[in-house]
This record gives sequence, C-alpha cells and structure tokens, in this order.
Amino acid sequence: MTTPDDLLDQWRLSPLQWRVIILCSLVVLLDGFDTQVIGYLGPALSKEWEIPSEQLGPVFSASLVGLMVGLLCVGVLADYYGRRFCILCCVALFAVFTLLTAFAQGVTDLMLWRFLAGIGLGGAMPNALALTGEYCPRRLRATLTILMFCGFSLGSIIGGLLTAVLDSVGWRPVFLTGAVLPLLLLPFLMRLLPESLQFLLERKQDERGVHAQLARINPLHDATTPLLWRRAEGRLPVTALFHEERRQGTLLLWLVFFCNLMVFYFLQNWLPTLFTDAGLARQDAVLMSTLISWGGIVAGLLSGPLMDRYNPCLVLAGLYLGGTVFVALMGLASAASLAAATFCAGFCVSGAQKSINGFAVLFYPVRMRSTGVGWALGIGRFGSILGPVAAGYLLSWGWSYASLMQVAALPMLVAALAIYLVGRRYYGAGRHSA
Repeated sequence: MTTPDDLLDQWRLSPLQWRVIILCSLVVLLDGFDTQVIGYLGPALSKEWEIPSEQLGPVFSASLVGLMVGLLCVGVLADYYGRRFCILCCVALFAVFTLLTAFAQGVTDLMLWRFLAGIGLGGAMPNALALTGEYCPRRLRATLTILMFCGFSLGSIIGGLLTAVLDSVGWRPVFLTGAVLPLLLLPFLMRLLPESLQFLLERKQDERGVHAQLARINPLHDATTPLLWRRAEGRLPVTALFHEERRQGTLLLWLVFFCNLMVFYFLQNWLPTLFTDAGLARQDAVLMSTLISWGGIVAGLLSGPLMDRYNPCLVLAGLYLGGTVFVALMGLASAASLAAATFCAGFCVSGAQKSINGFAVLFYPVRMRSTGVGWALGIGRFGSILGPVAAGYLLSWGWSYASLMQVAALPMLVAALAIYLVGRRYYGAGRHSA
C-alpha cells in the first residue's frame, strides 16, 4: 500500500504539477494585489476624503478582519468540501466586493466592502498553499511552495506600480483593476485547476479519479497500484491540531505567525503614508514601499532550497533575527540609506512570512493541511490587525518614526525564539515532522 505523496516523491515534475503551481501563484498574486493596495492608496484616500493619516488604521484593518474570518472558516471547510471548490468561491467573492469597493462613497462603505472582500482573500490563500503543497514532491515542497507564494509579493509590487502610474487619475481605477483581473482568471481556474488528491481519495472515496490524476502526472503510472487511504471523519479536523504530538508546535507556530504578520502588515500599510509625511512625493513613497516586497521575493527564492536541505527552523530563526536588526535600522537610516534598509527589512520580514507559510505546509500532514495553515494564518491575522491599528494610536500620541520602528522590531525577536523552540521540539535529534 502506498500514498499519492510517496508516488509523487519518486517522479519528476510534470506539466500538470507546474500548472497547479502557476494557477495557485496567480491566485495569491491577485490576493497580494488586493490585500496590499489599500496601504498604497492611503495617502490618496487621506487627501480626497480629508482623513488625518493617523486615523487610517481602521480602514487598513477592515479587510484584515475579513481575512481572519476567511482563514479561520474557509481553511477548515476546504478539508471537508474540497480545496478547488473553496478557491473558486473565494476568488469570485473577493472579485465582486473589490468591484464594489471601487464605488465606495465614504469611509463606512469602504470598510464594509473591504471586510467582505477580505473573507474571500483569506479563504483563497491557505487553500492555494495546501493544494500546491499536495501536488509537490516532498523533496521540493518548501522550495516550490515558497516559490508559488512569491506571487503574493509580486501582486503587491504590481499594486504599488499601478498606484504610482494612476496617481493623477485617482484610487478607484486601481480597485477596478483588482476586480476585473480575478474575474478574468476564474474561467481558467474552473477549467484547469484539479482537485486535491487527498480529498478525492478520502472524502470522495474516488480511487479511480486519483489514479486518473496520477496517470496525468506520470503516464507510466500503474492504475492497479493499491493506495493507502482511510475513511474521512465526519467532524471538521480543528481538534487534530491539538493532538498531543502537535499541540506545542501548533501554539508556537501561532505565536510566530502573530508576530510576523503584525510587523509585515504594519510595514505594508503604513510605510507609504509615513514616507509621504516625511516629505517624499506620493509616487516616490509608494515605489520605495515596494522594496519590502522585492526583498521578500529575493528571500523566498533563497530560503526554499535551504529549508528543503537543512533544518527549516534554523533558516527561519536567522530571518527573524535579521528582521529584528533591519526593522530597527529603518528608524535610524539616513535618506541615502533608507532604500537599502527597507529592502533588507523586506528580505527578512516578507521573506520570513513566505517561509513560515511553506513551513506550515511541511509541518501539517495533508489530511489537516488546509486547516493547519488556515488557522495559523487566521490567528496571525490578529497580529496583522493589531499592527496597523496600534501604529495609528502611537502616531496620534506623538511617537516618532524612529521610535515606531524600534518597537516594531521586538515581535521579530519573539518569533525567532518561538521558531527555535519548534526546531528543538520537532527537528532535534534527527527527527523530522511529517
């Protein structure tokens, strides 16, 4: 008896597997565009609606609250109803409400549509990660999952560039673009995106369908090979995250995600506004802020192969320690060195976020992968909500940019310690979490 995972690890990557990676990357690219663009548009919204910049925190956090709801609910439902179905529903959801965002007439409208779009955004991400991880061989899983997730940063960069180009036109065309693109992608997803092998095998009990998909990956696959499967339980698998062997790792991972996302979304949402308030032109402030995403892409290309080859927790701990240093240095950097400090901070903070997503795919077995990744990201969203809101309060109390950056560096140090403890517990003495 063998599992689909065992077979994939013996074969070369096929066009079908690359198709899954590319389609899921496009989903998270649009996710990254839609999630991050509100931060780039902060200065324009502040000017048009005469909102003081320190009051933008709730606007930034509205979609993040929706993201948290989507992550906690849809990730679980996908382990029950299928990853493909949930991805399609979530892409349609965030496309429709992003379209409505483009026609918002005030702050209340904007916050409502961003919240509802956030539910779709939050549900799409863990399922794209889980589906990619399931179609990747174990020997390349971290590399390919993190490579796929680089689409998120690329979407953020595209959002920043489009915001800068359309600065004279206004913010509404940017949201219109963010709605039209997923609507155009949706028919391709419906036609080309396959369903989870594990879902077909355990929930649908469709062994013939699994053999058909495996034959598309490797035409030499023997369809009479007996596959190992077990009947899926009727209950949703949230409690499985707290079985004795994974309880400590789950709680520590939640702490890491909380700290990482707190700093990441503080930087993504506030840097354009902070740079503008510091005297940079709006277009320059937006372009400077995209260095966070550029740094994250470079880090993701390097960290994936390292995590597949070495102890992934040590790789992550190094990124978090680097983030502690470079985020603090951003508050002390001169005008000449600010770009370098911002890129290095993005390398560590955004790069670590991609890498910890990849690690969660490695840490949780396939039967609970959407749930595990979704809940880790969902709990982390408390941090992503707290970061922008807390920054708004600190600015309203008169805190300086330098002080803000020094405080923002502290959660990265906590994340470094937490992931080190995960490594000692699950990757020490030759052990490797499955």
